[in-house]
Amino acid sequence: MTNISSEGTQIEIGSLSDSSLSEVLGLYKGNNIIIVVDENTHDLCLEYLITSFPALEKSEIILLPNGEENKVMEVCMQVWNAFSEYGFGRKDLVLNLGGGMVTDMGGFLASVFKRGMDFIHVPTSLLAMVDAAVGGKNGIDLGPYKNQLGTIIKAKNVFIDAAFLQTLPEKEFYNGYAEMLKYGLVYDEALFNELSSFKTEDDFNRLDIIEKCVQIKVDISDGDLFEKGERKLLNFGHTFGHAIEGFKLQTEPISHGHAVGIGMCAECYVSMTRGLLSKDDFHKIQALLIKTYPFLTFTEECIQAIISLMYNDKKNEGGKIFCVLLQAIGKGSYHNELSEKEIREALLHISLLSESLN
Repeated sequence: MTNISSEGTQIEIGSLSDSSLSEVLGLYKGNNIIIVVDENTHDLCLEYLITSFPALEKSEIILLPNGEENKVMEVCMQVWNAFSEYGFGRKDLVLNLGGGMVTDMGGFLASVFKRGMDFIHVPTSLLAMVDAAVGGKNGIDLGPYKNQLGTIIKAKNVFIDAAFLQTLPEKEFYNGYAEMLKYGLVYDEALFNELSSFKTEDDFNRLDIIEKCVQIKVDISDGDLFEKGERKLLNFGHTFGHAIEGFKLQTEPISHGHAVGIGMCAECYVSMTRGLLSKDDFHKIQALLIKTYPFLTFTEECIQAIISLMYNDKKNEGGKIFCVLLQAIGKGSYHNELSEKEIREALLHISLLSESLN
């Protein structure tokens, strides 16, 4: 069992049966424990959790519908009404069992109800383990705009058990892989090089790599919880990625990791055209991303719609679009203003790549 202390949160990586989850649940004896799941974790993970931990036998189960399109206020209102009907109070505990959508939304539900209930995360996807469940960001979408409503309040505990990865379809690993690559690209060249050689499902199950990613997230987010400076590095790939994801949500939704993978290539392209990132590094990164994620073709109309979405990005200031760029593999720089011309050229580059590969 590996313990990582993050300010306000205890993170344990290893088998749940060896963790302190029983002791943590014991602190809420006499109070309600609410387990938040989605349809996947309800069917694949919930029974194991309840049968392994007797303190959870009388828990109330809140079932969220699957899919990013349900990460919205309407669903939250239904859940908060259920919380009220059940008579839940601020001394009760919310346990979020699921991937990034469940941890994002479950944390938001708990952190807002009655001005804040305690919550803990048991992430079940690679994306949630290495990124979403760590660092205190909780939120939901507002129309096509990603995570526009939310709080920054940390889970009391995060329990990361790689056994849950056995429940994932292969494509879900690539959802988390994008966030892992992000850590390597902005912060740790050796990690990026190690990740570049990943080929099989077993590679994604490596606890040492999960630990490295969690430690980077903790190191950066603990030093800058409210994203005034260095934490902005962790938005690499997300300025383009969130806009692409929001745009596709209206027609053919793609995964968050897929959108961020394309977003990282676009932001690397801008980095290279500005002379920050060497052509060799750019082509090395691009080759890996092309191999991993299906690239998309964007018409001029699509590009204009994506730019419009980017103007609503929550990282913007003074009506200007900012993003993270790379100076080298392992070295990112934040707070770079983007012009519409650069955005258009980067998306045209992605389109041309997509056409040349098909």
